[in-house]
Amino acid sequence: MFDLVLSFITAFLLTYFAIPSVINIAKVKHLCDDPDDRRSHTVSTPSLGGVAIFAGIIFSIILWTPFKHFGDLQYILCAFVIIFLIGLKDDILPMSPYKKLYGEIFATLILIYKCDIRLTSLYGIFGITDLPYFASILLSTFTILVIINAINLIDGINGLAGSIGLLITLFFGFWFYEVNSLGLSIVAFSLAGSLLAFLNYNFTPAKIFMGDTGALLIGLVCAILSIKFIELHRVLPDQLGNFRFQAVPSVAIAILIIPLFDTIRVFTKRLIKGKSPLYPDRTHIHHLLLDRGFSHLQATGILVVTNIIFILIAYYFQNIGSLFLLILIISIALIATYLLELSVKRYQKVLLRKELQNIGFSQ
Repeated sequence: MFDLVLSFITAFLLTYFAIPSVINIAKVKHLCDDPDDRRSHTVSTPSLGGVAIFAGIIFSIILWTPFKHFGDLQYILCAFVIIFLIGLKDDILPMSPYKKLYGEIFATLILIYKCDIRLTSLYGIFGITDLPYFASILLSTFTILVIINAINLIDGINGLAGSIGLLITLFFGFWFYEVNSLGLSIVAFSLAGSLLAFLNYNFTPAKIFMGDTGALLIGLVCAILSIKFIELHRVLPDQLGNFRFQAVPSVAIAILIIPLFDTIRVFTKRLIKGKSPLYPDRTHIHHLLLDRGFSHLQATGILVVTNIIFILIAYYFQNIGSLFLLILIISIALIATYLLELSVKRYQKVLLRKELQNIGFSQ
């Protein structure tokens, strides 16, 4: 436990003290994110917070991880570097979404082939248990890419991606510690420390954004932790009690429900409209909350609490089986989103009516 505390503190301190310098450099070099119709901020803001997050997590992992107990760490760090470079390039000089995707696939294949970080079973979902090797590769690649980009896509309002990432990494960090997986626990706590430091500068009024550099890195770490969380359950002893989950794939989905559900929802709506799923728009759940009249801080708080509620639902209903739990989670998410959309429409109508009254057009 001592190493975990040190990894958290080290990452926190390095990120916390690095960010002011990053802000200064970004302003001097004009490396800022300017507001536009699709963005939710109104002033030009430095967007290289991911550089400080990357520095904090990398330094802390290398300093505190016992390498003799974590032989695949070198490959994980290689994947981190690739994702970092992709994000940094996009933050400084925006690149095509498809070029970013190619780089993400490269990092993903390193994890799959060099670290064997892949899904090997569906735990009975749709009647499928063990996956053939090729199917395992395809599903794992798809899963990692979806999680990477899911975190990136929710990074649209102050504090959201950092807060959700902090929640996920703290959960996984404590869980991996309880099942004696020290290396992965240090990875989780290192990122959690960096994110907590970053959030001090990212809550409204935000002094800096994490950019793709930070969001893609958070997504990659969450993907690694999620897959290892699922796969370790294949070998965990029953004596672990509450730390050995039933319906583990659905529990993992519940832990990442906000980014995963929002991404699938938005991609589906874009495809229905005949647009590319990578086409940017303003239809995310956090945009709906802003349109409903909530502030950035309120919207972030609502979504974090919602994510916690889904984790609790998965925990208490895990015994109903993976497929039924998955159906329950998705159904609740769909109903909640539908109610939110209705609420936004009513709220906008009220605003419009008040505006018409104020300019003298009231009937």
